[in-house]
Amino acid sequence: MKLFVAYGSFASRNYRFLLAGTTLSNLAAQMLGVVVGWDLYQATRSPVVLGNVGLVQIIPVFLFTFAAGHMADRHDRRLIAVSTQIVVAVLGFALAAAGDHRGVTAIYSALFLSASARAFQWPANSALLPQTVPTALLTNAISWSGTGREFATVGGPAIGGVLLAVSGSESVYLLQAALSVAAVGCFAALRVPRPERAPGAAGGWRTTLEGLRFVWRDKLILSAMSLDLLAVFFGGAVALLPIFATDILRVGPSGLGWLRAAPAIGAGLMSVWLAHHGVTRNGGLVLLASVAMFGVATIGFGLATAAWLSFAMLFLTGVFDAVSVVLRISLVQMRTPDALRGRVAAVNSLFISCSNQWGAVESGVAAQWLGTVPSVVFGGAATLVVVGVIGLLSKRLREWQHG
Repeated sequence: MKLFVAYGSFASRNYRFLLAGTTLSNLAAQMLGVVVGWDLYQATRSPVVLGNVGLVQIIPVFLFTFAAGHMADRHDRRLIAVSTQIVVAVLGFALAAAGDHRGVTAIYSALFLSASARAFQWPANSALLPQTVPTALLTNAISWSGTGREFATVGGPAIGGVLLAVSGSESVYLLQAALSVAAVGCFAALRVPRPERAPGAAGGWRTTLEGLRFVWRDKLILSAMSLDLLAVFFGGAVALLPIFATDILRVGPSGLGWLRAAPAIGAGLMSVWLAHHGVTRNGGLVLLASVAMFGVATIGFGLATAAWLSFAMLFLTGVFDAVSVVLRISLVQMRTPDALRGRVAAVNSLFISCSNQWGAVESGVAAQWLGTVPSVVFGGAATLVVVGVIGLLSKRLREWQHG
């Protein structure tokens, strides 16, 4: 019986296609992240140019997030997923074809357009998930989705790094575009109903921003999202990995791929464990503790001088991040009505993008001012301060019981 529950989500045909599509899409995105980071740093040797990759990708989130959430709650979510993934695939083929003309401007432009497409895709995909499994299996589905995401985060950097070393950038761009085409097919195979409409729902900016109002009113969701935003903003060191691989650890492009994969290996293994064993009912305390340990592991990575130790510390950041992600997403999905899932997912996307992309900008600027290693250590320490402050201020988060 326990084994059936652990794999219960896979009984749903729709869930299998959604999981496959999102995994392929994430695999392509991770490969793109590796190749553009390598190309930009080799061309400019500038940490600021690397950091600004985050800035280029967060601007579309600010421009389109609320409109994307509103669209996901009023239109066919499957069609949104298909059309946006087609855009991503086309951009991948365009970067491969650019050849010697693939400079900073071309890469930034492609990243901006790709991020715009993903800004619309994220709320739709997030809102589709609860439509593919029964409520009792939602946390299990979230855990397996985390496993797929981390598999992609492992495979993308590893494959991208090997292809970079063996055959150059063009092969990476072509493969990630082909994976995007496969994701289009998976999304097209979904058979789910159109989203529910809230009673008396109308158009206009008021309904577009209803997700933001919902999150603001629900202080438990707001605390969990804020914790993730601030912790990852300060604790993210991924943007600086090309510098560590090239100038500090001297492990080359294949080493860069494995360093980028390390957090995902840890997160993927933890997600599998969570899918089999479930999540503790003391969700709030576990969430706070996992984010605190993420900060400790980030400090360890910044101080490490051996490649194996750097890999181990990044592995641990993934382990603790997986716990916090499953808890936070479960909390948000279970407390959000279907008619608002797209708009609340858009707000969550905004928080995640702010933490990841602005965190990349912060890391690049801090590395320029403080140096690469001090900036990572500072970020990990700041994460611990964030956990302490939010844990002290949010009694509801401390007392939240999962399940």
